[in-house]
Amino acid sequence: MRHVVVMVTSSYPRFSGDTVGTFMEPIARGVAARGHAVYVVAPWHPLVERPAHDAGVHFHFYRYAPRAVPHVFGYAGALKADVRFRASALAITPLAVAAGIRTAGRLAHTAGATVMHGHWVVPGGFMARAAGRGRLPLVISLHGSDVYVAERHGLARWAARTAFSHAAWVTACSADLRDRAIALGAEPECSSVLPYGVDTVRFAPSHGARLATRQTLGIVGDAPLVFAAGRLVRKKGFEFLIEAAARLASRWPAARVVIAGGGDLAGELQRRARDAGVANTVHLVGAVAQSEMPAWLSSADVVAVPSVRDDAGNVDGLPNVVLEALASGTPLVSTPAGGIASVVEHGRTGLLVPERDPDALAAAIEMLLADGALRTRIGEAARREVCERYTWDQYAARLEAIYDGAVDRVPAEPVTGRRQ
Repeated sequence: MRHVVVMVTSSYPRFSGDTVGTFMEPIARGVAARGHAVYVVAPWHPLVERPAHDAGVHFHFYRYAPRAVPHVFGYAGALKADVRFRASALAITPLAVAAGIRTAGRLAHTAGATVMHGHWVVPGGFMARAAGRGRLPLVISLHGSDVYVAERHGLARWAARTAFSHAAWVTACSADLRDRAIALGAEPECSSVLPYGVDTVRFAPSHGARLATRQTLGIVGDAPLVFAAGRLVRKKGFEFLIEAAARLASRWPAARVVIAGGGDLAGELQRRARDAGVANTVHLVGAVAQSEMPAWLSSADVVAVPSVRDDAGNVDGLPNVVLEALASGTPLVSTPAGGIASVVEHGRTGLLVPERDPDALAAAIEMLLADGALRTRIGEAARREVCERYTWDQYAARLEAIYDGAVDRVPAEPVTGRRQ
């Protein structure tokens, strides 16, 4: 069955190499590659540099405010440190949501949509439901911060419940997100866990990239390099990696810990490294373009993903860097936060340690640094696993089956008995 899919999202890579919403591009392209028509509806942003269509995906970036007004709707701009709404974002949200619904609704009519696909239940799921007017099959994909916001804010919770009550199917990138969505009103029988995929061609072991990147960093010989990447927000747990680096410094004085990413906690993390006496060991290098990530991952001896459920209760669904590290064949040290434990098998494809435990994090990193054979064994097993189970092609095939099923079960009105 060929589908015409209108994807409503608040984030999408705005330009080549953008670090925001990176998983959205392979999702859209993967569906298009299977012969479906894909229309992406997303908020306009000053940094958007996209053609009208690319790789079978058609783009519709809607304006919701004058150019002079800060465009803080979407693209990870609404939350401060990923836990609190910015006042400017709250003020502009009604205009942005209304503009997005109008654009998506008009497009669904003119393109002859067969499926509405909302990314992030709020706002994407709510907007896709309103644009489809309850007459088109609605699929909602959960990515993490949307569920967190719905759990803590009354209006967002109402919007999420409204969207869930009309959804033909709900996907979540982790079991944790699915369980929390069910508590908010998603139907258990119409929801499933759908982990992300990874480009196993781009993300692959590369000796040449390893040498070049390490040379650029000034790393001499086989000096250990630990790499981490992500937005500098609480749920990434980078403060615990800095504490772990302080424990490693005395035994591995040549080791370097590189943290790539931008965010509200940059200054705080730099102070933490200085106060811990590891300012020369820990390097915050800012945001790294997505095109450069394969080389960084290949250059490392260990990739650290110290994710946590933060004090506000926010947690990642499934960080992109987890699957990217596994595909790169670089051994991973992480925590079981969110959906990480569903794709990483402790001792076989990576090492998992308790959240917020810098001693355990340091010990796991040191175990890998001290044992080259273990690094090789875990790295090779990890790459085999993702190549067999977690490619974007496989993700798109599963999503295609969900679209097929959604068309058969869409209700004209909310299903009787669903949570309101």
